[in-house]
Amino acid sequence: MSDQPQPEWDQAFADALLGKTVIVGLTYVNDADEVTRRVQIHGVIGLADRTEGVRLDLQGVKAGQTYWLPPQVDNFEPAAPGVYRLKETGAEVVDPDFISTWTIHAPATAND
Repeated sequence: MSDQPQPEWDQAFADALLGKTVIVGLTYVNDADEVTRRVQIHGVIGLADRTEGVRLDLQGVKAGQTYWLPPQVDNFEPAAPGVYRLKETGAEVVDPDFISTWTIHAPATAND
């Protein structure tokens, strides 16, 4: 369990996210805090639930798939209007509603 306080859940904001287009940036780091991979995905928010989390219904090359984010809505920032090109796929997302970035930490390795 983490000693970090959990962010407040804002149900009104969560409800407002439904149906909005979001670009998600995922940065994976190892147990030494070194970046091991970066991924960008995009889609439409299909569910925002304080228990289950935020479901992103993916678009583009991953259309038909879903990606779950933690139940944390303070990670969504309004996106500036424009065309965003995803580095990995070259997909262009026009005028997304939000940008959300996450850092995913690998579990610490056991020292034998």
